[in-house]
Amino acid sequence: MGKIIAIANQKGGVGKTTTAINLGGCLGVLEYKTLIVDADPQANATSGVGLDPKNTRNIYDCLINQVHPSEVILKTENPNLDIIPSHIDLVGAELEMINLPNREQMLKLALNKIKDDYDFIIIDCSPSLGLITVNALTAADSVIIPVQCEFYSLEGLGKLLNTIKIIQTRLNQELEIEGILFTMYDTRLRLANQVVEEVKTHFQELVFDTLIHRNTKLGEAPSHGETIVMHDASSKGAINYLNLTREILQKNKLTKLTNVGS
Repeated sequence: MGKIIAIANQKGGVGKTTTAINLGGCLGVLEYKTLIVDADPQANATSGVGLDPKNTRNIYDCLINQVHPSEVILKTENPNLDIIPSHIDLVGAELEMINLPNREQMLKLALNKIKDDYDFIIIDCSPSLGLITVNALTAADSVIIPVQCEFYSLEGLGKLLNTIKIIQTRLNQELEIEGILFTMYDTRLRLANQVVEEVKTHFQELVFDTLIHRNTKLGEAPSHGETIVMHDASSKGAINYLNLTREILQKNKLTKLTNVGS
C-alpha cells in the first residue's frame, strides 16, 4: 500500500510544486512507482512534467463527478512516474463540495481506490488552507512543509502547524509531519542561516538535513516539461532532491542508499 505525502504550505512561492515534481521524479528514477496528484488549480505540477492541463480529465472530475482516478491518470516520460492532472476548474470545486456531508474526505475516498497501485503518492497542495488542502491533509499519511529561508516564512509555518493539529484532532489522527524542508537556500545570506538555525532549534528532528539550494537548473527544468533528474542529473538541484529522497526513504526504512556527493 502506497504512502501518501502532502506537500503543503499556505504561503506561495516556497517551492511546493518544485518539491512535488522533483521528489516524485527522484522516486521514479529509483524505481519506486510514484503518483503525483496536482491539487492546485494553477496546474503547475501538470505542466511541469510536460503535460497540457487543458485537454484532459483531471482531479476535478474525481472530486466532483466521482470519476475513478484510474481514468484520469496520465503517464510521464519517467516510466515509474504518473500524475493526476489539475485544471483551473478546481477553483470552483470548494464551492461545489461545501454542502456535501463528507466534504473533507473526498480526496481520501478517491485515492483509496488506487493506493495499492503505488509505492508513493505525492500531493501538490495549493497555496491556501482551503477545503482542497484540508482534503489533501485528510488523505495523507504525512506532510512535508517547504519553508523558504526568510523571516516571514516563520510566521506562516506557525499557522500551518496549527492547521495540522486541527486536522489530526478532527479528521486524520494518523497524519504525521514527514519533515520541514528548507528551500531556496543561499549560503551567502546571513539571514538564511539565521532562519535555518532558529527553526532547527525549535523543531529539531522534524527538520530535514537536506537543504534545497537556489539553483538555475531547478528553474529551467519545468519550462522543458522535465523533472530535475531528467533535465540535468549532475546539477546541484538534482543532488539536493536525490538527497531529500534518500532521507525520506531511510526514514520509512525502505533503503540504505548512501548520501549523494555535493
